[in-house]
Amino acid sequence: MTEITQHPLGEGIHFWSIYNPYFKTVRISVHFILPLEKEKAAARTLLPFVMCRSSKEYPDFTKLSQRLAELYGADLHADTQKVGDTHVISLTVSSLADRYTLNQEHLALELTRLLCSVIFDPPWDAEHCFSQENFHQEQRQALEMIDAEYNDKRMYAKQRCEQIMFSSEQYGIPRYGSREDIENLQRPQLTEAWEELLQRSKIEIMVLGDCQADTLQEEMVKAFGQIKNRRPAVCETRIVLKAQEERDISETMAVAQSKLVMGFRTGTLLDTEEEIAARLMTTVLGGTPHAKLFLQVREALSLCYYCSARYYAMKGFMLVESGVETRNIERAKQEILAQLEEIQKGNVTEEELVSAKLSLCNSYRTVEDYLSGMESWYLLQTFRKTSQTPEEAVQQIQKVTKEQVIAAANRVTLDTTYRLVGSEEEQR
Repeated sequence: MTEITQHPLGEGIHFWSIYNPYFKTVRISVHFILPLEKEKAAARTLLPFVMCRSSKEYPDFTKLSQRLAELYGADLHADTQKVGDTHVISLTVSSLADRYTLNQEHLALELTRLLCSVIFDPPWDAEHCFSQENFHQEQRQALEMIDAEYNDKRMYAKQRCEQIMFSSEQYGIPRYGSREDIENLQRPQLTEAWEELLQRSKIEIMVLGDCQADTLQEEMVKAFGQIKNRRPAVCETRIVLKAQEERDISETMAVAQSKLVMGFRTGTLLDTEEEIAARLMTTVLGGTPHAKLFLQVREALSLCYYCSARYYAMKGFMLVESGVETRNIERAKQEILAQLEEIQKGNVTEEELVSAKLSLCNSYRTVEDYLSGMESWYLLQTFRKTSQTPEEAVQQIQKVTKEQVIAAANRVTLDTTYRLVGSEEEQR
């Protein structure tokens, strides 16, 4: 049974204890949340990864790695992501739960101290900057991440559709920043980003797993109490309810399989009954092997190699992604719209509705199978007016009616169609 408690630690700082004794591990994370800003995205991308390479106490990667090995092979890692119009920078450490250590060591407390050391005590050089070696190492790796996403054409097509669809909104800013911005980044910008992280971000601290968190909370109070005069930035997400006109963009590239990505405004806001119905409607349309897009567009008509729909509640939009042969792109688009229209007309069977509900409820119930899944779930809850458990989400989904699904489909408007088309040479 998961026990959840939350306590404020300071201005814009919250401490979460998500206790579950069935895990043999503990996971401690600090999430810094700021508005997405184009000119700062690149520095924020590098910053957490550079921070995870050393601290004043462990001044190089080798010494830090040795300390992690001593802590029963603890793992320390960083991440950046977009959640709505916000940028989330995360640092996480995880290892064995205290009661499974050989000599009853207070391992969770040591992990907390290590994480605080990495966050608050970087090994500054004479210029009050992160080391040049670590900076250049993470700069190279950031460029490699961008290249990897570019080379994954399914990912690339999705990102291009989002960039076009949200070109005038914060959400259109890439979470890593641009390649050019990363290449031009200077070390002092990371110091500025670090200072902003502590002063301006909303901070969510999470302790998950088999761990009584009282002592860890005290340690976090001491660490974060060092920050004076915090002024957390306002983090809000703007949701556009309806597409004003369809944007239709095609790009040609040397790919063997063309991509079609369609972005829809769903006309729904967060924390509403309409949001729950929109989630279920998306699942009926293209979220399972029993969905209309899979059975009709992919299987019956053989128009796509894959065809699926996904709902992004934090920004109120839906994407339909498909991999197609170039000659089938227009027909696939029309058939995708036709299947959406089928739902709008009320052509949803009881079997489709039950299957979609079972799929969604199963995904919610598996959240608590992994500490990372629970962390992601409750981090997203911090963006809502009221937090809910996965089981409460299951109960909401089960109450959605067919009529609500049909109404949700009728609020959907097509905003952007993006095609990544293979060159003629690749198609032959």
